[in-house]
Amino acid sequence: MTLFESVFAGNDAVYGLTEGAINQAIEKYGADKAVSFPDTAYSLPCYYAVTGTKVGTLAELKDALAVVKTLMTREKRTNDVFMSGVATALCAEFIEVLKYIDGAVPYEAPCYGHLADAVIRELGVPLVTGDIPGVAVILGKAPSAQEAADLVKSYQSQGILITLVGDVIDQLEEVGYKTGANVRVIPLGKDVTAVIHVVSVALRAALIFGNVKPGDAATLMDYTMKRVPAFVNAFAPLNDVIVACGAGAIALGFPVITNQEDVARVPKSLICQKDISKWNATSLEARDIKIKITNIDIPVAFASAFEGEIIRRKDMQVEFDGSRVDCAELVHTCDASEVEDHKITVVGPEVDDMELGSKNSIAYVVKVAGKNMQPDFEPVIERKFHNYINCIEGVYHTGQRDMQRIRISKDAFAAGFKIKHIGEVLYTQVKNEFDAVVDKCEVTIYTDPAECTRIRHEVAIPIFEKRDDRLNTLTDESVDVYYSCILCQAFSPSHVCVVTPERLGLCGAVSWLDAKATNELDPNGPCQVITKERPIDENLGSYEDVDEAVKKLSQGALEHVTLYSIMQDPMTSCGCFECICGIEPFSNGVVIANREYAGMTPLGMTFSEMASMTGGGVQTPGFMGHGKHFISSKKFMKAEGGIERIVWMPKELKEFVAERLNNTAKELYGIDNFTDMVGDETIATDPETLVGFLTEKGHPALALDPMM
Repeated sequence: MTLFESVFAGNDAVYGLTEGAINQAIEKYGADKAVSFPDTAYSLPCYYAVTGTKVGTLAELKDALAVVKTLMTREKRTNDVFMSGVATALCAEFIEVLKYIDGAVPYEAPCYGHLADAVIRELGVPLVTGDIPGVAVILGKAPSAQEAADLVKSYQSQGILITLVGDVIDQLEEVGYKTGANVRVIPLGKDVTAVIHVVSVALRAALIFGNVKPGDAATLMDYTMKRVPAFVNAFAPLNDVIVACGAGAIALGFPVITNQEDVARVPKSLICQKDISKWNATSLEARDIKIKITNIDIPVAFASAFEGEIIRRKDMQVEFDGSRVDCAELVHTCDASEVEDHKITVVGPEVDDMELGSKNSIAYVVKVAGKNMQPDFEPVIERKFHNYINCIEGVYHTGQRDMQRIRISKDAFAAGFKIKHIGEVLYTQVKNEFDAVVDKCEVTIYTDPAECTRIRHEVAIPIFEKRDDRLNTLTDESVDVYYSCILCQAFSPSHVCVVTPERLGLCGAVSWLDAKATNELDPNGPCQVITKERPIDENLGSYEDVDEAVKKLSQGALEHVTLYSIMQDPMTSCGCFECICGIEPFSNGVVIANREYAGMTPLGMTFSEMASMTGGGVQTPGFMGHGKHFISSKKFMKAEGGIERIVWMPKELKEFVAERLNNTAKELYGIDNFTDMVGDETIATDPETLVGFLTEKGHPALALDPMM
């Protein structure tokens, strides 16, 4: 059978199954039955992305199937094969969405099925920064469970996001391999149609980050080919359905690598590699993915894929907990003569001298020296310790300063991991990432309790307090320059963040000091200096200098940006934002929702629905993406009245920002416990109930001028 015949046969088979499934669903539920994937603004994301039409009922789903039928042409041309592949993918989406009728939960651990919009936004930053250099789709059954585990491990150790479909999921369970979104190994489902859930991620990335218009199929496929670094690994034997699905992947620009020898090969797109141990190299070469090599002399793997790994108490060898005993992590700038490069010292007991399951003290002081090093960069480097230590397989880190907690797993200890290896990681990563300012680096790790107490109270805390005093006085008015951040242009070509001391990047990961350090490290990189010498309206945060910078950096897509307004030329959003706020007209205020919140807001929209109006590098007056810490800033919506406009946010977010937000409200307006006046989902999710609550509390937004 030729490749054309195989794709067409597979497409026909899936189409027949889809038609039967839709007819059965209509017979059971009725044509008006609602149908949609959960936690997405796009209903059926793939069909919506390709056609521009949202499907909301079974009747509309049947109409959509008729549209899919028009893609199933049967001329023996390359385009016909690709379109039949796309049609197969859309049929798979229809089959999968039927599993979610009436709020059903069709997948159980370890499988995920559909991934929410919020998950895709979380992937945005690591994909942009290269922490996730690629996306692997592994499909079928490996010749052995060990070969499956070895392949997954090879990608995981490179930080690649791995999705699994089919029997390979059971094979990994068989050998006890850890899977889950937290370690970036995501089993989607065991039916081949579950592959649509990773296709959905790619297409929603185009809508969320790329401002691709739904229905513009040509631009959509160009975007996924150039900006979504995905590829497929398909184990033999390949049946017609898998080949048809593979044609859909190739249409999106995702090469397929297989060990089936009799498959018709397509250069750079459908590749036969009989040796599975070479699939990693073949896949990366086919997708032109470059992996940063980091050689660290430690006995376990080191990769960003382990950043979300959680070490449970029953699985830990030892723990270090700054909330119970004295701990600290500190970067200290020294003269070059005071630093011995690559010297790593452990003062106190090693892991094998500690009792199993015990709670211990730890303090690490990283001394750095360099002609371009500045004390302002110390907290920037310190904040990276969290990422560095979490990238160690079998090691968990949370918190910072003198409140960090570290757990080392039994497996890591059994592999030979010791305290000194934390020093190796810190040394290597600081020298790699901050080589423009750090010439020499020395690490001392204290585990002796008395020394940890001394370091914490006599050295670290005084330095932290001095820094805080400096940061608290750092305002937009006190600095001469702002900085751009265009990291996210890898996905959102027209988006530009303008980072100021009082307005961090909307992803929440780039402060003014971070941007300053990035500019010092790489003057031609993503963070460029923006002067502020020609103000237009300082209440709006409008400057000629800023306009010129964003016009240049957005390649002319943006003409004007204000820093403090949600209504007039607001800053664009890429889609990576931690939060989004939008106008709530009944209360004369704004509602804020964070990415983690999946419920309804008083706007009648979920976070995903609010975000769908705002991402992709477009300006949307009345809606604004931002970081969590910007909520308590004195510059938050300053042009429209500031934080007094905040009337609702999810309870979890409200508790997170309460201390800072209350302090700002007290300083600016003399209001005590302002967050007690702010609604949340336990109080109201509709505007009428919310206004009643705000009236009872005497919320100041009710007395402000309308924003509309």
